[in-house]
Amino acid sequence: MNYEEERKKIEFDVHIFHEGNHFKSYSLLGAHINNNGVSFRVWAPNAKKVFVMGDFNNWSQNNHEMKKINDFWILQINGLKKGDKYKYIIETWDDNKLIKADPYALYSELRPNTASIVWDLDNYLWKDQKWKDHIKNYSPYKKPLNIYEVHLGSWKKPQGRENFQTYRELAEELPKYVSEMGYTHVELMPISEYPLDDSWGYQGTGYFSVTSRHGIPEDFKYLVDQLHKYGIGVILDWVPGHFCKDAHGLYRFDGTTTYEYPNPALGENKQWGTCNFNLSKLEIHSFLISNAIFWMKEYHIDGLRVDAVSNMLYLDFCKEPSPELKNKDGGNQNLWAIDFMQKLNTEIFKEFPNALMIAEESTSRPNITKGKKENGLGFNYKWNMGWMNDILQYMELDPINRKFNHNLITFSLVYAFSENYILPFSHDEVVHGKKSLINKFPGNNMDKFASLRLLLGYMMGHPGKKLLFMGSEIGQFLEWRFYESIEWQLLKLQKHQELQKFVKDLNFFYKKEKSFWEIDHWHEGFQWLEANNSNCGIVSFMRKSQEKNDFIIAIYNFTPVNYFKHKMGVPRFVDYEEVFNSDIFEYGGKNRINFELLKPKWGNIDKELCHIEIDIAPLSVIYLKPKF
Repeated sequence: MNYEEERKKIEFDVHIFHEGNHFKSYSLLGAHINNNGVSFRVWAPNAKKVFVMGDFNNWSQNNHEMKKINDFWILQINGLKKGDKYKYIIETWDDNKLIKADPYALYSELRPNTASIVWDLDNYLWKDQKWKDHIKNYSPYKKPLNIYEVHLGSWKKPQGRENFQTYRELAEELPKYVSEMGYTHVELMPISEYPLDDSWGYQGTGYFSVTSRHGIPEDFKYLVDQLHKYGIGVILDWVPGHFCKDAHGLYRFDGTTTYEYPNPALGENKQWGTCNFNLSKLEIHSFLISNAIFWMKEYHIDGLRVDAVSNMLYLDFCKEPSPELKNKDGGNQNLWAIDFMQKLNTEIFKEFPNALMIAEESTSRPNITKGKKENGLGFNYKWNMGWMNDILQYMELDPINRKFNHNLITFSLVYAFSENYILPFSHDEVVHGKKSLINKFPGNNMDKFASLRLLLGYMMGHPGKKLLFMGSEIGQFLEWRFYESIEWQLLKLQKHQELQKFVKDLNFFYKKEKSFWEIDHWHEGFQWLEANNSNCGIVSFMRKSQEKNDFIIAIYNFTPVNYFKHKMGVPRFVDYEEVFNSDIFEYGGKNRINFELLKPKWGNIDKELCHIEIDIAPLSVIYLKPKF
């Protein structure tokens, strides 16, 4: 190799990498197949020496020494091919030798093995042009967005096998199921390579390497392709905040704090036993933004749910107060992280205008989904953790005590339009002793099933897009266990079949009704009808589309009381038809429904000039539509 020619060839790439503006740095670094073999490049600015070892040299630690150009180490090894395994040997200035996987590896060995594998991503013929054409004109704000969150390792375990379903096997079942259930998107928990199953993928090592647990990169592309074929968008959980400390990973990569903050107060993440990415370092911007773009470009991913934004956003998040954990202005916000996230979202939307960039952010910091001019972070969605915590806290109460906590179901409307929200019932709510969704509720089994229908009906009517974790749609009583399959056997029982039927019908009803999503993020799309009836535990509101006469009235009874001829105000003096009721026989209810049209009467109720009288079953949700 002529290193002077190589230096000149990559000089500009190196420059913009150091500037934090190389958003395709995976084309610069890593192992790249060429006509003669494989070219290796790795960023290890403080290494003394770097070697490549692999199955091609019997894992010799000193046969293939790399040459340093700027902060990069490079080596061409002729005769290598796709599938060869390799690692880097980093010799530090204190004469230690570190054995590291390639941070830019495109594929990796199945754990517990840790070698990187030479691969390329150019030999898959995509068949999702129809989907790509569809999303060119896709505006998520004015369209239905209903997400099914999936952990690929435990969605469905093959019978009689200890290993996971392959991407190909998943592609035969998951897209069809998600489509038949009426969801619009799947959200996949992290699939970047990670060493420990127990971390669920949130403590990664191979940011550019799709996990080998389920197959090869081409197989994952096939899964995405099949989801798109069924009209399902694909969102990935993405973890730019922290990484695991396994010896072969990014931790002290060249013997120094290459990827993490040098100050342990910032770099060490004790709550998770991980390290925080050093977002003050521009090279880390190049690494992470390149990674986000990589998944969308190379794997046709439609969006990223960005994990643990609060951990990045606050210097003292989940830490003891310390003078070290202040920014230059004396505050606790991480100004480097703010700059990084603004840059990340700017670059993503520049290349992928209709991408979904979703912040999992748990604090009350404003403007997460606003632009830089408003001191925002530039995401287009944020998980509404406040709503989720409030409604679950309320639903876990004995119904006798709910009237004293009525604000838990109404307070969210004070801020519902301050951000573009997604309402999440995620995996985090059904682990670590929190119980499954259905098992959170008081009462007997009949009450639990009715309460889950009520909860999901409330989520569907409340402003904001929707997310539900797998297993909740069939009423799984056990908490989620990452090492076991969803309890699909429950569908042999009538109650669980009925619940699944309810969720399916609710999803399709949501997709059909523009009132639920067309002006979802604007005040104009919502109107309270009955907000303060804490004694009866009833709330009702109006959801509107852009068409004047197209609206839905949603009514919720959060008590086990059966109300007859309940008087409630309505906005228009027209007949109303019950178009959805969670208490019908098909859903496991007792069929306490309103068979006849509901005729309005003059007479003020709350702020409305007319009212109807309606029967409302215990723990039920009803949707009405006007008959003009």
